[in-house]
Order: sequence, then C-alpha cells, then structure tokens
Amino acid sequence: MIAGLSKAITLYLAPVLALTAILLSVFALLSPVVMLHDQVALLTVTPSTALMQQERSEGVDGSSLFLGLLGSCSRPANSAGLNCTTPALSPVYDLSALPKNAPSLLLSPPSPTTPAFIAVALGFSVSFFITFTLISFRHKMGEKACAALDKPLIQRVSAWVGFFGFLIGLTSFLIIRMWFGKAVQDFNNSVEFQGSQGPKLIASVGNAFTMAWVAYAFFSIPVIISLAKLNVTASK
Repeated sequence: MIAGLSKAITLYLAPVLALTAILLSVFALLSPVVMLHDQVALLTVTPSTALMQQERSEGVDGSSLFLGLLGSCSRPANSAGLNCTTPALSPVYDLSALPKNAPSLLLSPPSPTTPAFIAVALGFSVSFFITFTLISFRHKMGEKACAALDKPLIQRVSAWVGFFGFLIGLTSFLIIRMWFGKAVQDFNNSVEFQGSQGPKLIASVGNAFTMAWVAYAFFSIPVIISLAKLNVTASK
C-alpha cells in the first residue's frame, strides 16, 4: 500500500503540483495589469479610516490602487472603472487616482531585474515540469525514448533545472515582499502622521504573495523527489 501510494504521488500528484505552481506564479507575475485586475496584487491601497483611529471604516468611498510587478491598476472611486497601465518590466505606476495629500512617492516599483529573474525562474520551472513529467512516464513511451530518459545525465539536468528555478523564484519573491512590506509600512505611517487631515486610505500587502508561497510549496515536492532520486542513484 505504501509503495503504491508513493508511486501515485511520484507519477500523478507531483506533475499536477508542478503545473499548479507554475500557473500560480504566472498569476502573481501578470496581475493586476494583465489579468485579475482588482482581485490579485502585490500591494493594495484601499479606502479606509482605520488609520485615523475611528471605530468604523466600512462603506468608505475613495480611490483604490493595485500594484504589481508589471504595472498598476487604479480607480478614483468604488463605483468607477479600473484604469491599468501598459505591462512593462520597468513599469511606471499610475498614481493619479490618489488624493494630493497621499504619500504617493513612497509607492515605487522594485528593480526591473526582479521581474526578469522571476521570468527566468518560470522558464526553468516550465522546463523542469516538462522533463520531470516525461521522466516519470518514460515507461509508457517507446524503447528509444525510455532509454534516453533513463540516462542519469538527463535526470540530473532535470533535477538541477528544477532546483535553480525554485531557488531563483523564491528568492525573488522574498526580496519583493521586503520591498513592498517596507512601502506599506512607510505609507501607513505617513497617513497616520497626518491625522484627521490625511487621506482616508490604508495600504496592505496583497494576496499575490500568498499565491507565490503556495506555488513554491507545491513546486518543492517534485523538486525534492528529483533530488532524492539523484541521491539514491549516487549512493549505489
């Protein structure tokens, strides 16, 4: 039973987890300018009176801002339509929807190399997903394909490609999390310092980071399986 469960995880669950991780990473990278405009973002600025030490902050109307790696989406009021910038590796955030007394200068995009590194990590991840799936199902292919995929060199390259994709992607998102976490803290401190004269806004870290953490938690499983196979092979 344990052997059958282990085989099912390796053959079927691990490739599904790898594919899910890639999709979640793509969503986190492309949102909000390309897709999920007001649903997924790395940083959000929404109407609220919470920083003014008022008990009720529900039903506040005002401007909203959704920031991502490739650009931003904004709207001047809750009922207004969203306006998104053109996607770019070096985006310029459109902060015109925010009121004049909002600390807009504190909201800046990270270095252009960061989304580039995430794109490279995604390239490694896609390559690993393809090779890992082919290696896992090599017994269902022809003799020539099975013999080629059974070579230790192919499996070694696949495992290291997955490892570097995992390492580069996770490190990049950790750096971005620190960047936007500092921006959220500085923005809210500035609004709170203005008191009742400040804008009725609050910044918060977006749910795109949750998607990224889940993605790399999923992606770690097939990577660990590949590295474990290398360890078993090398110890023989």
